[in-house]
Amino acid sequence: MTISSLAMLNPMSLPDPDPAPILDLIEAFRRSKAMFAATSLGVFDRLALSPMTAADLARDLSLVEDPLTRLLDALVGLGLLDRDADALYHNTPLANTYLTRASPASLAGYVNYSNEALYLLWGQLEQALREGTHRWTQVFGPGGSLFSHFFRTEESKYHFLMGMHGFGQISSPAVVRAFDLSRFRRLVDLGGATGHLSIAACELYPDLEAVVFDLPPVVPLAIEQRDRSPAASRIQVQAGDFLKDDLPHGDLCALGRILHDWSEPKIHSLLTRIRQALPPHGALLIAEKLLDNDKRGPLFAQLQSLNMLVCTEGKERTVAEYEALLKQVGFAYLEARQTGAPLDAMLAYAEHP
Repeated sequence: MTISSLAMLNPMSLPDPDPAPILDLIEAFRRSKAMFAATSLGVFDRLALSPMTAADLARDLSLVEDPLTRLLDALVGLGLLDRDADALYHNTPLANTYLTRASPASLAGYVNYSNEALYLLWGQLEQALREGTHRWTQVFGPGGSLFSHFFRTEESKYHFLMGMHGFGQISSPAVVRAFDLSRFRRLVDLGGATGHLSIAACELYPDLEAVVFDLPPVVPLAIEQRDRSPAASRIQVQAGDFLKDDLPHGDLCALGRILHDWSEPKIHSLLTRIRQALPPHGALLIAEKLLDNDKRGPLFAQLQSLNMLVCTEGKERTVAEYEALLKQVGFAYLEARQTGAPLDAMLAYAEHP
């Protein structure tokens, strides 16, 4: 009799698996929520100005000292704060770079978006699995969408778009390096938001021009970010709806974190418009996180696909699934690259290169 068959007869003879992964998952949301709360309350922004004691910080932020001290100590444990011998708390370089609103690389807007929307929507995951639809109406009421919620005021629009900008600054440089784009002359960045992909592309390719094409409320912030780039003179910003309006002319279109928001029929409609607008030598650059073909990973993409379930009509997809969608509308050839960044890259050619 083999060892494995003995184990089947007497399962108690084997030691229990290490429970550490389960224990880690039980408390994982606590770590996220501690960072969310500190960002939302302005802890990192205030400590970026000067180190403070818990008592002084509590007075500044109108909080209660003892609970705040517990949060601050937890943030020390998370590596986001340090505390010196005089009991003064200060930001670590990690927090100063990514969790303060004044930082050029800030992810604070994305953190607040995660806190104010995603955290609540994920609380409805079970019902989303029962019904197969997003939870926006159940959490925030009828008559809106994920994006309209964050465009309801100038302040919320600004922080949402800057959150996306911070995320884009991490991913877009890797996306535009994934392929040699030097043969293209004009990039049309559809739904380009703050223009982080156009900026990264034009800074890398000195002969490239670009146009950021997005809805009118986005245009002022896109211009503001564009003007900070040394490639600003080669980047235009144009208002428009890529589902309704004529698309700007270019030999390279780009879609960054657009397709994963939508169902196949909407994707088909958009890709059809893009394919018809591209010249024969043109291509479409797509930035999304790709699932492995067997869908056994990566974990980031698997969890992001669940995120799309509770937020939108979309999901994350494999290269093969994107290839099928692209070929349905006439694209001839698709290349894909894993970038090592939060987003991967695909380049779909109108005709075989």
